Amino acid sequence: MRAKQIYADLVASSPYQPATNYWRAVELDAVRQHGLPEGRGLDLGCGDGKLTQVLEQGLSSEAGRSWVGIDPDPEEASLAERVGLYEAVHVCGGDSIPEKDGSFDYAFSNSVLEHIPGIEPVVAEVARLVRSSGRFIFTVPASSFHECLGGPIMGRMSEEYLREVDRRCAHERYWSLAQWKECLDRHGFDVVAHVEYLDRRQTRRWEVLSNMTGGLLYRLHGGRTRPIEIQRSLRMRRAGTGIIDRLAAHLSHVALLGADPSAQTGDAKRACLLVDAIRR
Repeated sequence: MRAKQIYADLVASSPYQPATNYWRAVELDAVRQHGLPEGRGLDLGCGDGKLTQVLEQGLSSEAGRSWVGIDPDPEEASLAERVGLYEAVHVCGGDSIPEKDGSFDYAFSNSVLEHIPGIEPVVAEVARLVRSSGRFIFTVPASSFHECLGGPIMGRMSEEYLREVDRRCAHERYWSLAQWKECLDRHGFDVVAHVEYLDRRQTRRWEVLSNMTGGLLYRLHGGRTRPIEIQRSLRMRRAGTGIIDRLAAHLSHVALLGADPSAQTGDAKRACLLVDAIRR
């Protein structure tokens, strides 16, 4: 029931994204089970803040946890400020964050690092900001992501199809755990734990939902417009309050067809990776 409740919470705040909400429900369930540290945290790539707000609702927080968000998109950062979760939200890139050295107990990034072309300066900046023995916890698609896909609804898997998925999702890399360990080690982090999640069945359910919703809109716009821009043009990136919003939320629940996002199969293949590293 954990991931199913997370899905319901995500739908309530973002009713027009059934595929993304499904993926994030599985993802946030993995993060909640793993846990986050207490103290002052950096939300690297916070977006509109709704995802971290949903995550925070289910985390144990006896000593308290505070957040600073950063995002390069001023419209997303403006939405994050309204959530009421962050003590500050900076509009900036991940390689130039206006905060003091060692001023964070941990940094968290949820499905963001795979979108950044130049990753090394960003990891270096996180290393500057996180105190000694502080943590860097992040989620990313793994090196097996393509292997977990099933292909288009009608048609065969092809290299062009995979390239289209990557363009639509704006994925720059699919690193293995070993590759992340090498990168983190160069910047003073040691990996202390990792979790693999989103099995092949779950990945393919996301894929079907995505191809029928956001993927369809992406193709109708000629494959040249970022999904977030399409959502903005259709007024989807706002709080759902009207009749159309409630209908979209209802359809998002119907889209699951009774499937529990937390139910995993015995298939060992996983499409995504949670990495937990400690600052030396």
